[in-house]
Amino acid sequence: MREGISVEMSAADRARLEAVVADRNSPQKHVWRARIVLATADGLGTGEIVRRTGKSKPCVWRWQERFVREGVAGLLRDKTRPSRIPPLAQATIDRVIELTPTEPPHEATHWTASAMAAAVGISISSVQRIWRAHKLRPHRVRTFKLSRDPAFAAKLRDIVGLYLDPPAHAVVLSVDEKPQLQALDRTQPGLPVKPGRCATMTHDYERNGTTTLFAALNVLDGTVVGRCMQRHRHQEFLRFLNAVEAAVPAGKLVHAILDNYGTHKHPKVLRWLERHPRWTFHFTPTSASWLNAVEGFFAKLTKRRLKRGVFGSLVELQAAINRFLAETNADPRPFVWTAKPEHILEKVRRGNQALDQIH
Repeated sequence: MREGISVEMSAADRARLEAVVADRNSPQKHVWRARIVLATADGLGTGEIVRRTGKSKPCVWRWQERFVREGVAGLLRDKTRPSRIPPLAQATIDRVIELTPTEPPHEATHWTASAMAAAVGISISSVQRIWRAHKLRPHRVRTFKLSRDPAFAAKLRDIVGLYLDPPAHAVVLSVDEKPQLQALDRTQPGLPVKPGRCATMTHDYERNGTTTLFAALNVLDGTVVGRCMQRHRHQEFLRFLNAVEAAVPAGKLVHAILDNYGTHKHPKVLRWLERHPRWTFHFTPTSASWLNAVEGFFAKLTKRRLKRGVFGSLVELQAAINRFLAETNADPRPFVWTAKPEHILEKVRRGNQALDQIH
């Protein structure tokens, strides 16, 4: 042992090190470190320890000193070592962060990792690490649309009030249409999903006609009244309103939430509304059709049934939509609104402030 180093081992430390040596699952580096210290505590010299463990004298001395300073925990933990690749200078990192929100000098709309690496003079992986650490995603973009409706707040509170506290003895319906639903047939059969391969379908298609789905979602019980029609003019909308009128029990008031599509405000539609006094139309603010609850049903229909569907004819498409409506009504889920109007208005205010600063 090196001069000035003495090993005093407690019974608990010895038992722990002997357990490390006896455990077949222990890492080998922990095993030979424990053997060095155990042999030292047994009074063996450095030469004998080197012969038994096959390690060099500096290695034996190092772990003897580590045990004296840090105990058993020091043998089981490696000290951190500097990377063989020097870290990037802070100025380089700041340069990447500064350039990311700007337009690239070449003909492109946003920075790519390879373009940024070439501009700054670092590797692509370094650029990706910097972006990941600072939550920068120049390859992604989120769409938005702020409503400019001067009565936005009043309409928002009106519609959210219907969702959260519907009037007594009334039915709240979210009404809209999904036009131009295409009956698409693929040019070749696709392959089903299997381990290691996702389902496949051809990128091209044959269009076999279009249909328009009119739907009214009852937000109280989650049922949907739907009709497929060839077009989406005011004539078809009036036919759909008559169908909904027949489906709603007598004696119930009807509060219908609609967007600002011209068909919903056609003079003949307004005259129909006058002839049916139990109906009240509530229009969403402009550019705020997301307030209409039936949009969620349309999204579910598109994602689960239409997007990957194969329809050889318009009749097949309409039949599939009707079956989806029947399944939805067989197990309806009431619509639950969770966002508070104050939070929405605050987000709109911040959005308008950001746009004003840009302009």
